[in-house]
Amino acid sequence: MHRPTLLACAAFLAAGTAHAAAAGIDVNQLGFLPAAQKLAVVPAGAGSTFKIVDAASGKAVFEGTLGPAATWDASGESVRIADFSGLRTAGTYRIAVAGQPDSPAFVIGADAYRALDAGAIHAYTLQRAGIALDARVAGPYARALGHPDDKVLVHASAASPKRPEGTVIASPKGWYDAGDYNKYIVNSGISTYTLLAAYEHFPAWFDKLALNVPESGNGMPDILDEVLWNLDWMATMQDPDDGGVYHKLTNKRFDGMVMPDRATAPRYVVQKTTAAALDFAAVMAAASRVLAPFDAKAPGRSQRYLAAAESAWRWAVEHPAVTYRQPPDIATGTYDDEKLDDEFSWAASELYIATGKDDYRARALAAAPGVQTAPGWSDVRPLGWISLAQQRAHLKHPDDADGARRHILAAADELVARRQASPVRLPMATSDFVWGSNAVALNQALMLVQAYRLTHKAAYLDAAQSAFDYTLGRNPLGMSYVTGFGARSPMHPHHRPSVADGIAAPVPGWLVGGPNPGQQDAKDCRVGYASKAPALSYLDNACAYASNEVAINWNAPLVYVAAALQSLER
Repeated sequence: MHRPTLLACAAFLAAGTAHAAAAGIDVNQLGFLPAAQKLAVVPAGAGSTFKIVDAASGKAVFEGTLGPAATWDASGESVRIADFSGLRTAGTYRIAVAGQPDSPAFVIGADAYRALDAGAIHAYTLQRAGIALDARVAGPYARALGHPDDKVLVHASAASPKRPEGTVIASPKGWYDAGDYNKYIVNSGISTYTLLAAYEHFPAWFDKLALNVPESGNGMPDILDEVLWNLDWMATMQDPDDGGVYHKLTNKRFDGMVMPDRATAPRYVVQKTTAAALDFAAVMAAASRVLAPFDAKAPGRSQRYLAAAESAWRWAVEHPAVTYRQPPDIATGTYDDEKLDDEFSWAASELYIATGKDDYRARALAAAPGVQTAPGWSDVRPLGWISLAQQRAHLKHPDDADGARRHILAAADELVARRQASPVRLPMATSDFVWGSNAVALNQALMLVQAYRLTHKAAYLDAAQSAFDYTLGRNPLGMSYVTGFGARSPMHPHHRPSVADGIAAPVPGWLVGGPNPGQQDAKDCRVGYASKAPALSYLDNACAYASNEVAINWNAPLVYVAAALQSLER
């Protein structure tokens, strides 16, 4: 979850408008791999049949019958499903239904998601703190260095005997968290892990995916170079004297809508917390494993990461319930989490995998409450399951991964059941339309991918494909929710560089938060939402931080799922 800003939105009245439901045929606007399940959503009341036509010639290449009409409670629409999975021939196509405009064009091809995956990772490069981005790397989005963070103050809430209030430390690099310019360990945790997992699970894909990062050509896969930029920052957030980890690095108030080099307020590290220590421990332990094959490039790096992880764990065990409390003089994001058993579970899982020590085993294998269908920054337990299942063969006791497997399959089975019952064939429940709903959809897809990797049952991959399709245009607004990708995508995200850089098109490759009936930003927007229906509650305006912000934890499952679909095509 992200946080409101004190921004007044009058300046953005012309910069975006509310979207009503887009009457028409909704389909993944990027397209499909040849063997994938291919579905589109068509308004009921149109014809009973559909055609897939060549986009250039208009010639029909596939015909089918629409499924029965049904009403989706999340949007109030009555819809029918077009299934054209039988079309596998590469090309560019549209869907035609009598009485409806043709769908946006989409491709069927072997590399349908290559550009998207590269763009979603490159968004992190464009989000780096402490670096000037030249045109070679950033193209028209080149910008000056902002926030070197080489002189950061220890806030009173973070003071310790050896680092009293006002101590100056260096904490450079890292990614800006979201639409603002601050850096948060808790949200970096799930974001960094998900990118590490993407590489660990699909190395062949990423070894050949060129990303044009500043370090390209240095012998490391580009995605790991990108991850290292944030890992280097995370390492500076640990107090070397006691192993505790600062919760965030921030100025006291959100910056205005300016470029990074124009935001010059003093920066602080704020409070050590148990959640920050445990997320840090989990990520550093995972990084020590994933980066070990590249240690020749940085001798001792993996060992340092693991030592840092164990030190953070010890601090958390000694301080098991230090939750974040916003100091009265700080008004930036909180990422406050009162429930810490999931953080202990995840960190213990990663440390158990990394060390084999029984000290971590009991907490890694502790029973989980209920079925958890997707991870999120405040519920990271499923990340431990993913790692345990992945590393089964390397565990001292391989059957220690059996519980993780059961949890993953229980989650996936719940999601498949929801999809089967859904009029739009989507695993999301109506209650999943919350702040960051698009990331909920993609994290559900991530869990479905794990189930497919364990069982090779097509139903899991088909359900993951549907969640992915939803974010790229198979939704009632007819939008791809990724900037710069698809026939219709967000133009005015809540993202300071996109507002302040003077370029009409936003920084590309960012997944926006998506429909959110909570509309927590309504008081700050003079442009109203067109609907309160859960799947329609979206506003493409820079004031709309509750539905149109971008965030590093939302892009991470987009990167993962795109890579998975490309790598696992049947």
